[in-house]
Amino acid sequence: MGGDTGIARPSGAEAFLGPEFGDGIWNAIRRDRLLTVPNLLSLLRLVGVPLFLWLLLGPQYDMLALLVLVVSGITDWLDGKIARWLNQSSALGALLDPSVDRLYILSTLIAFMIRGIVPWWLVAVLVAREIVLVGALLMLRHNGFGPPQVHYLGKAATFTLLYAFPLLLLAEGDSAFAAVASPFGLAFTAWGCLLYLWSGALYLIQFGGAIRRVRRAPMERAAS
Repeated sequence: MGGDTGIARPSGAEAFLGPEFGDGIWNAIRRDRLLTVPNLLSLLRLVGVPLFLWLLLGPQYDMLALLVLVVSGITDWLDGKIARWLNQSSALGALLDPSVDRLYILSTLIAFMIRGIVPWWLVAVLVAREIVLVGALLMLRHNGFGPPQVHYLGKAATFTLLYAFPLLLLAEGDSAFAAVASPFGLAFTAWGCLLYLWSGALYLIQFGGAIRRVRRAPMERAAS
């Protein structure tokens, strides 16, 4: 039923988790090889989040915080490549990688807002996007659907913002390089935020189409 929407609707108690996880993502994770190279890279990025926040908001070691951001961006690119090269895709990786991406984006934006690097309304808009999507996912779960696959626009938005953040941080300095980094950082931030909102709108359209199909199904069966 969910074939045209890109959202799987399996049966059973674990319907929300999608058919790709069989009898549930947690059972799939238990069956997986947990200590794979991509998963270790994702865990490294996860550990980097509190370190980055401390460097940025505590002693304000901006260059070290920048290094953490750069390493995070490189490992984010590498883990997907390595998963395909070594055939190490896993249920844990499918859950961990986008979760760490979102955590990095939101925590970085909030830290930048506290430092006055980005305006508060920009953070509010992107946080609101996440809240709306969480509500939509809960509605999907209520209707028995699994989560949708990550949209290419969502991936593009994530990469654009992860490129923008180091440039915004570099722009805080007084060097000639900071003057060059500033317009590029602002441009990447604008593009990334627009893509982030656009991908959110596409997810909502996808969710709405899936739920409408479910609600039409009883009437179509009755008519036939």
